[in-house]
Amino acid sequence: MGTPGAGCCPGRMQSSRSKPCSCPSLKLREVASMYFTLVAAFLVILVVALQGSVPRQSDFPYKVPLDPQGLLELSWNVSYPEQAVHFQLLIRELHFGLLFGMSDRGELENADLAVLWSDGHNSYFGDAWSDAKGQLHMDSQQDYQLLGARRAPEGLYLLFRRAFSTCDPKDYLIEDGTVHLIYGILEKPVRSLQAINVSALHGGLQRVQLLKPNISIPELPRDMQTMEITAPDVVIPSQETTYWCYMAELPEGFSKHHIIMYEPVVTAGNEALVHHMEVFQCAADFDSFPRYNGPCDSKMKPERLNYCRHVLAAWAMGAQAFYYPEEAGLAFGGPGSSRYLRLEIHYHNPLVFKGRRDSSGIRLYYTATLRPYDAGIMELGLVYTPVMAIPPGEDNFILTGYCTDKCTQLALPSAGIRIFASQLHTHLAGRKVVTVLTRDGRERQIVNADSHYSPHFQEIRMLKEVVAVFPGDELITTCTYNTEDRSRATVGGFGILEEMCVNYVHYYPQTQLELCKSAVDPGYLHRYFNLVNRFNDEEVCMCPQVSVPQQFYSIPWNTFNRDVLKSLYGFAPISVHCNKSSAVRFPGEWEKQPLPSITERLREPSPHCPPSPGAQPAAPVPLHLGQLRRD
Repeated sequence: MGTPGAGCCPGRMQSSRSKPCSCPSLKLREVASMYFTLVAAFLVILVVALQGSVPRQSDFPYKVPLDPQGLLELSWNVSYPEQAVHFQLLIRELHFGLLFGMSDRGELENADLAVLWSDGHNSYFGDAWSDAKGQLHMDSQQDYQLLGARRAPEGLYLLFRRAFSTCDPKDYLIEDGTVHLIYGILEKPVRSLQAINVSALHGGLQRVQLLKPNISIPELPRDMQTMEITAPDVVIPSQETTYWCYMAELPEGFSKHHIIMYEPVVTAGNEALVHHMEVFQCAADFDSFPRYNGPCDSKMKPERLNYCRHVLAAWAMGAQAFYYPEEAGLAFGGPGSSRYLRLEIHYHNPLVFKGRRDSSGIRLYYTATLRPYDAGIMELGLVYTPVMAIPPGEDNFILTGYCTDKCTQLALPSAGIRIFASQLHTHLAGRKVVTVLTRDGRERQIVNADSHYSPHFQEIRMLKEVVAVFPGDELITTCTYNTEDRSRATVGGFGILEEMCVNYVHYYPQTQLELCKSAVDPGYLHRYFNLVNRFNDEEVCMCPQVSVPQQFYSIPWNTFNRDVLKSLYGFAPISVHCNKSSAVRFPGEWEKQPLPSITERLREPSPHCPPSPGAQPAAPVPLHLGQLRRD
C-alpha cells in the first residue's frame, strides 16, 4: 500500500478518484537550501549525541603511536561481519587540525584522507583526497564516517569508521598486509579544506597491519613460565636508525621446552622509538658465544654473533602478542640446541633524542609440558645468489622462487604439514611479496600476500586460516621490486643493497626440510651473457675470473637486454635447493629442473561494495570543539 497523501502537499489527502492537487511552487535554490540545512542540523545533533563518553579501551585492542613524540595515538578494531575498521585517534596537542589517512607507499600526495580543520572559530570533519600536487579536495563520497568527538584531560578523541572497500576510485582499498598510515599537522587556521596543500605540512607515516586476523586465543597451561630477553639500560644513540644487539643465554642444563607465546616489553615513554625487535637462537655448532651489548654494525661486535640467525620471536610496532596453536610449540633448550640467544632491536629516532634510556625486549612464555608437535620454520623463495638480478630503473620487476612438487613429495610426511604463520622478507627494493600453494598445476590458496610490502616493517603474522600442504604440492613465492633510484643492476645476496625474496613459514609438525628454494640454472644465465655480448656494441666480459655481479654491472641496460632477462627467468630451468637443517640437500637430481606448469590461476577477488545509503552531499561535518590552540 502507498502512503496516504504521497505526492501531494503536506496536510492534504489525495484519493484515487480526486484530481491531482496542486502545491505552491518552490524555487530549486530554496529547496536545496532547506535540504542542506536539515542535513547539517542532523549531523550536528548526531555528533553531539555521540560525544557523551570516551569509548572503553577494550573496544580498541590495537594501538600504535603515529608520530615520534607520541602526541598522536591511533587505536582501532576490525569488524569482519561489517567489513569495516573503527578508529580512535587521540590528539594530545591540537593546533588547527589534522590529516589522517592512507596511501600506497606513505606519501601525502595521492592519498585518501580524513581531515579535521578549523578556521579559528569553527571546526569541521570531512573525507578528502589529495592529488599529485598535494592539493586537497572534498570527496564526493564521504566514506570516513565520523562517530564522535570528545575532549578529555589527555587530549581530543576522534572516533570514525571506514569500510574495507568503498568502490570509490579516490579511496584506498584496505586489504591484508601492510598499510601505510599518514598524518599531517595543521598549525594555522584555514578558510576551507580546499585551501590546504599537504606539501607545506609537517607530517609523517606509520606502517601497520590493520586487518588483524580474528583468531581465538588458545588456553595457556598452568605450568607456563616466562623469560624476558631485554637489553639492559641502553642509551639510545642520537641518530635516526640504530640496530642494537644484546647477547643472552639460557641457564645451564636448560631442558627442552616449548615456546607457546611471546609479547613485547617496551620501556614506558619509548613506544614511538622501538620500531621492531627479534630474538635469534645461535648455532649449536659452537660451545660458547661472547657477551655483547652494543650496535649491531659496530666493529667491536664479535664475528661469531653472525651465527645467531634462527628466529625464535619477531615483533614490529603495532603487533600484539603472538600465540602458537594449542597443538604445537617452538622447541628451545635441551640436546642439540644452543643456550645462546641474540636480541636485536631497531630504534627509529628521527627527532634525534639524546640520552633516552631503554630496556625493551621480548617476553617468552614457555612450558616444560611439551605439546603434541614441535613447530618448525621453513624458508621459501629464492636462494641467496647473484644469478637472480634486477636491472636498474625498473618500477615493477618480478622474480619468482619455487618449492617444487618433487621436493615436497620427498620431504613432507604423508599427512602433510600445517602452516599457521608467515614472515615475508626482502631488502630495500622489495615492494610486493606473495606465496601461493599449487596442487596438480592449479593455484589453490594464497599462503600470505602483501601488496604494499615494506622492508622497514617485517613481522611474523598469524594467518587467518591454517594452510595444509601435502606431498606433491608446490609453494611459489613471487617478489616485485622497484629499482628506479638505482644506476646499476641489483643482484641477489646478503648485502642490504643486494636483494632477497623469502617467506619464512611457521608450521607443524616439524620436518627435516628447512629450506625449499630455487634459482635460475647458471648455464642458462651464461648463455644470456653470451647473447648480450653478441648483440651489443659494448663488450660484456665473459672471462672466467669475472664474477656474476660484475658481468651484470657491465651490461648496457637497453630494452632488448631487459626483455631477454625477464624472458629467461620466465622459461629457463631452475636449480632447486631442497635442504635439510644441516644445509645438505635431500638425495636426488636438483639441477636443470623444469619450471612448474600452472594451468589454472586463482581469480582476483572483486571488491565488496557496501550498500549505498543514498546520495549524500559532499559537505563537512561541523564540530563544536571550542577555541583551538593559537601559538
